[in-house]
Amino acid sequence: MWRGTEWQREGTLVTIAFALCLLGGSLQVDDTVAPPSALAYLIAAVSSGMLLARFRAPVATAIGTTACGMLIAPLGLLPTPLMVAPAVICAYSLAVHTERLAVLLPSAAMLIVVPPFFEAAFSWADTSRLATVAAAPLVAAVAGRSTRHRRANLALMEERARRAEESREREARRRVAGERIRIARELHDLVAHQITLANAQATVAAHLFDTRPDQSRTSLDELVKTTRQALDELRATVGLLRQPDDTAALSEPAPGLSQLPTLLSAFRRAGLAVSMHENGSARPLPPAADLTAYRVIQEALTNVTKHAATGNAEVRLDWNRDQVIVTVTDDGGGSRTSPERPPGYGLLGMRERAAAVGGTLTAGARPQGGFAVAAQLPLRAEQ
Repeated sequence: MWRGTEWQREGTLVTIAFALCLLGGSLQVDDTVAPPSALAYLIAAVSSGMLLARFRAPVATAIGTTACGMLIAPLGLLPTPLMVAPAVICAYSLAVHTERLAVLLPSAAMLIVVPPFFEAAFSWADTSRLATVAAAPLVAAVAGRSTRHRRANLALMEERARRAEESREREARRRVAGERIRIARELHDLVAHQITLANAQATVAAHLFDTRPDQSRTSLDELVKTTRQALDELRATVGLLRQPDDTAALSEPAPGLSQLPTLLSAFRRAGLAVSMHENGSARPLPPAADLTAYRVIQEALTNVTKHAATGNAEVRLDWNRDQVIVTVTDDGGGSRTSPERPPGYGLLGMRERAAAVGGTLTAGARPQGGFAVAAQLPLRAEQ
């Protein structure tokens, strides 16, 4: 059903078409103007009224208005483009809404039916008048086809813009998700490592409090240093999140294998006997791989302290031609999960870190007892 504005638009169009038909019916052969005849009123009313159905039945409406135009000459009226105004409007509408060849119907019918009702010898005026009448629907059809193509192009451009916007939104969501995972890994490594060391140092201090107060004080001093360092790193990470752009960086460089002695010393002070072995010629790692190697060792040793029920661990660095193999082993219990608590994200985070730099990571219990974590990291940055 049409709304009020649509009825108003269609009524205006029908009125204009009716007025044009009457104006064409008033024209005479000698270029004079006379009042329209009753037949002119009838054809104008019928053909103009058909326009109300041009959207519901476009082909039938085009046939009907064309038939009215074909009756102009047999009824003694002068064929003019104004008299076939409804057929012109239908040809335009049909070309806009369909690809059918019916848009050529009005022009073909005019050329076939109208000429026999002229005098035997065409004058130049008769020829030009007939050509104008036949060409009017054709020109309208061409204009309608152009409008159809323009609308299709606009719709295609809008669809492309919509898809591009959706693609940008998906990419933005993907980047946000990736950044959240990266931040979660950093916070997990930071908190898990420092809190585990603090817990180990507090346990040692409590155990030695009565029997060896001097060593207990030393453990408490280490505990203070560990918690202060944890607060500083946490403050730096939160400060990174407050930066306004994606290029923000921590005030201090990211840790790497160059800081590995400091890391191992912290674990040794917490009571874990860590040995270090290195084979091959050490070479600089890409920054991302360097950070990954450090975090893998840190997380693996943290897990040893938390879950392995042993005081011994070994770290190995095997330098090959195009990769470095980082291995952390212990001789404690092989399980890294507890039935009283849900599994954590340590191993998952290490695998994600290794995959992000083009490497691999394996972890599992050793046949001879204990647990092993091995990461293979490339010496060249991934493009």
